[in-house]
Amino acid sequence: MPINDIGNPISALSQREREVLAHVGAGHTYVRISRCMNLSVHTIDTYLRRIRSKTGVTNRAELVSLALQLKPCDSGRGANAQFGTGTS
Repeated sequence: MPINDIGNPISALSQREREVLAHVGAGHTYVRISRCMNLSVHTIDTYLRRIRSKTGVTNRAELVSLALQLKPCDSGRGANAQFGTGTS
């Protein structure tokens, strides 16, 4: 893992945590995130607890604010692939 950017809590997150965070920023529920990522709701909850622990975020509003700081490449995949909004 690269050295974290000072003052940038997103740099402490794994790629998968960033992907979950991007879903939160898009307004998705835990259930929707779990369906989009083919993971259990429990796993999504675990990722979000890790994100909160690493960033010091304490509530969903702060999570969304943090998610809005993500650059398009920070979430790992394009928005269409990530959120299932692309055309097939």
